[in-house]
Amino acid sequence: MARNAEKAMTTLARWRAAQVGEIDKHKKRRPYLASECKSLYACEKWRMQIIREIAKKVAQIQNAGLGEFRIRDLNDEINKLLREKRHWESQIKELGGPDYSKIGPRMLDHEGKEVPGNRGYKYFGAAKELPGVRELFEQEPPPPPRKTRAEMMKDIDADYYGYMDDDDGIIIPLEMAAEKEAIQRSIAEYKAKKEEKLGKETTSDPEDEEENIYAVQSDDEDDNKKDTGDGAQRYTAHVPVPSQQDVEAALLRRRKQELMEKYGITPMET
Repeated sequence: MARNAEKAMTTLARWRAAQVGEIDKHKKRRPYLASECKSLYACEKWRMQIIREIAKKVAQIQNAGLGEFRIRDLNDEINKLLREKRHWESQIKELGGPDYSKIGPRMLDHEGKEVPGNRGYKYFGAAKELPGVRELFEQEPPPPPRKTRAEMMKDIDADYYGYMDDDDGIIIPLEMAAEKEAIQRSIAEYKAKKEEKLGKETTSDPEDEEENIYAVQSDDEDDNKKDTGDGAQRYTAHVPVPSQQDVEAALLRRRKQELMEKYGITPMET
């Protein structure tokens, strides 16, 4: 019985101590507004309390098995505590204390990197791997480095300009086949147009027939040629040909006419 009484007393003592601690805790609750605290020592104490709460929640949020909703709640609570810490730091500065915004350490994660954030909202631990958050901080791959002119000129040779395209023995047979096909197609189009033109002509006129430029004219059909005794062919003109004197007289008259028109002389009628 003594042992059970001792246990009861011990439990009672612990419960009583817990009750006293709760009362003291309620008596010393952190003020809602930092501006209400006018003691620099108290402000420093509340600031350290907030930092301990932040450290505790940051340790909890590292566990990815808490679930998406719990992780989001923890991240919101941490950001809320960070804002409250900044308010206490501003109050400490106004009361003549140190400026923690300048001398305070940066917010780092467990890997030693600065905590990423978007417009003041920070993401900690497993919150960085949540859907929609991962894409928010994905960095675009850097553009490929640009080659200098000297580096590009290293790869330029005769093959680049097409001087060696015919060495493979593939293009030339293809070009020959394409050339033959193009020639046959052109001949077929020409014959089709010629047949269409001949079909439209109801009457055939010898003068309208196409002249054969490859026909060879025989000597019997040439009436304008006469053979001379020395073997040279002599041509007979069917129109009057002016002599050298007639040409010179015509040029002289034309020159006189131009001079008279130039100086405004009216020719006298004879």
